[in-house]
Amino acid sequence: MISIDSVAYMSKLKKMEPRQKLAFALVTLGTCIWADYVIVSVAVIFIMGFTTVCRGGVPLRTFLRLFTVPMSFLLLSVITIAVNVSELPELLLISIPLSGKWIGVTRHGLHEAAGLFLKALGAVSCLYFLSLNTPMVDVLAALRKLKAPKLLVELMGLVYRFIFVLLETSNTIITAQNARLGYTRLSTGYHALGMLASSLFIRTYKRSDELYTALESRGYDGELNVLEEPYDSSLTGCAAAAAVNTVLILASIYLK
Repeated sequence: MISIDSVAYMSKLKKMEPRQKLAFALVTLGTCIWADYVIVSVAVIFIMGFTTVCRGGVPLRTFLRLFTVPMSFLLLSVITIAVNVSELPELLLISIPLSGKWIGVTRHGLHEAAGLFLKALGAVSCLYFLSLNTPMVDVLAALRKLKAPKLLVELMGLVYRFIFVLLETSNTIITAQNARLGYTRLSTGYHALGMLASSLFIRTYKRSDELYTALESRGYDGELNVLEEPYDSSLTGCAAAAAVNTVLILASIYLK
């Protein structure tokens, strides 16, 4: 989370109007989900990756490393779609006998699994484009300008700030455990991990309560106001975003 936030502040697209980036990410995300075609999902991944890496200046290694996090979960999820149980082995491309039945994969199952996998990666690439090029402060400012519910915006801001409290507390505990050789062996590692889980949320809750008390003592009335930086708003960016989504929608309609 901290690395993503630092990358967003160093992005070349940081000065771009946040509402344009938010609209582009959400519209492209909706197009990717609605299209339900592999070629459209691959195009969304390529477009968002190219814009983030080449236009935003995000290192390709960082972008690919972040992609591996959801990819591992998606692979485990799509396996359940690709694998089927059948009494006729000739219906399966690859099969293994088990208790009088056959477990394997079918052509339709592989197609459905690949489509779902790429669609999910396309959606993730849209969210990475927004998060790696737009700091959270700018996202909240864009939501305020779009007349989003004030309570929702403030909850998002507070939860985002408390995430860093959680990370800082966990890093402090892990550093103290490593200094006491808490993870040198498997048995001590499990014990240290249990101690970490039991004390982390208690300490984080106390820190969060202290931060909220500090906010109230400084006049917090349910809204955090920050100074906004000047943004670069251009019709070229809007036209490019509209053209990309128009091409994707027309391609989906043609394929249908």
